[in-house]
Amino acid sequence: MDLSLLLAATLGAYLAGSIPFGLLVARLTGGPDPRSIGSGRTGGTNALRALGRRRAAVVSAGDILKGTLPVLAVHALAAEGAEAWTSTWTVVAALFAVIGATRSVWVGFKGGRGIATGFGTALAVAPLALAAVSPIFLIIIWRTRLVSLGSLVTAALFAPALFLISYATTGGLDGALIAYGLVGPALVWLAHADNIARLRNGTERTFDTGMLQRD
Repeated sequence: MDLSLLLAATLGAYLAGSIPFGLLVARLTGGPDPRSIGSGRTGGTNALRALGRRRAAVVSAGDILKGTLPVLAVHALAAEGAEAWTSTWTVVAALFAVIGATRSVWVGFKGGRGIATGFGTALAVAPLALAAVSPIFLIIIWRTRLVSLGSLVTAALFAPALFLISYATTGGLDGALIAYGLVGPALVWLAHADNIARLRNGTERTFDTGMLQRD
């Protein structure tokens, strides 16, 4: 294992996570800057408001991939066994990708909420836990039309789902897994601080299903 290469790859995870796909897609297609609309974020939900469903789908795909690909790269460089997805290095890469998504070096340390990028890291690190909590995310949004509420509840449930599934399948928990399960959702909650305030005040923006009709 080449430590310097792993450190570079971890930094690369942050830089990859920092890529503001919402802003890039807007500029490449002549659309409005998503930072000037709605929440002012660059993630998929605000891209949907600013750019319509097709371009928002591209943004969301990019945000997912910038979580998955760094984890895959660091996992390969670490030369871990096929089951060792929660090694220290893969977890660090996953967390740094989410930090990049929420605090992008390319846009003044702002960005999105980290949900799609966190989803991308979980595809590689903990797909079973992700599959367990994803329906909850969709149900909450469907019933309340509050994307932030769905994101917060799902993030909170991810850790117990991850720990239960890991214990049931492997018979134990390691430190890297615990760190991923606790720190990852905490980063998402931090990025939702303003949403939490609006939810408490009853002023949070609801999801307009009409946006799904816009190309």
